Amino acid sequence: MKNGLKSVISVSRRTDIPAFYTRWFINRIRAGYCYVPHPLFPAQKHKFVSLKPDDVLCFVFWTRSPAPLMKYLTELDERGYKYYFQYTILGYPQGIDPYSPKLQQALSVFKDLSQLIGKEKVILRYDPILFSKLTPEQWHCEQIECIVKALKGNLNKMVISFIDPYRKTKLRMGADDLLDINAFIPETYVQIAARIQKIVQGLDIEVFTCAESIDLSMYGIRHNRCIDDELIGKICQEQVVFKKDTGQRKLCGCMKSKDIGVNNTCIFGCKYCYATNSLTKARENFQKHNPASAALL
Repeated sequence: MKNGLKSVISVSRRTDIPAFYTRWFINRIRAGYCYVPHPLFPAQKHKFVSLKPDDVLCFVFWTRSPAPLMKYLTELDERGYKYYFQYTILGYPQGIDPYSPKLQQALSVFKDLSQLIGKEKVILRYDPILFSKLTPEQWHCEQIECIVKALKGNLNKMVISFIDPYRKTKLRMGADDLLDINAFIPETYVQIAARIQKIVQGLDIEVFTCAESIDLSMYGIRHNRCIDDELIGKICQEQVVFKKDTGQRKLCGCMKSKDIGVNNTCIFGCKYCYATNSLTKARENFQKHNPASAALL
């Protein structure tokens, strides 16, 4: 059976729904639909998205903290939904990631989730790699080695990317004098890629890049599809028709999906975040959020 009119639902590139909005998500699952505000005209335009099992091919969860959602996975299974997780673990210092889960806590939850649903459905994202005065190349190598060794046996795929030179990122990091002079130089990426290859050697872990133009195939690192038709086909046991998501960045290889999140609603406060313009605004939106609403905002 082909996916036809079924949709892949992204939950969500724009915010961390599992961490902060699980109650809302489960309420929408039970209702069978949600509304998504238009990114440019949120007060005027909303898009209807069906969340009925017959209309959903697969959920792709993007999160730093899946624990609030994990107790509902049995309900998702019973309703017939398929899903997998893009799970970000970095362990950056508080000066860069002030409110993200602590490293050991994140690793413990990753192992629990992997053992609960299978390691092929829990993808580690070490993303983005940011060279700063607090996190030089050596720091990243030590951190990656710590993470992959801690997750040995519970991990078979890791996705990396390098910080993009968004204006808001430069302003935030520059205000605290954190950016390294080599933060956006591709040659630096080649150096760390060679070291990552050595770190994962013998651990049965494949490494991929997300939306990067640089070719790192000489180190066994290939380009990724984070919303991946091949993986979704295996999980759903269906023939999946790939259609590129033209709404994403040019270098993004993902298949088309419907994102049900809203920008400026994540309160982790990461300095490099592209989906949150203002942590103050995100906190205001979080306080205004109603879990019983048909839309996140």
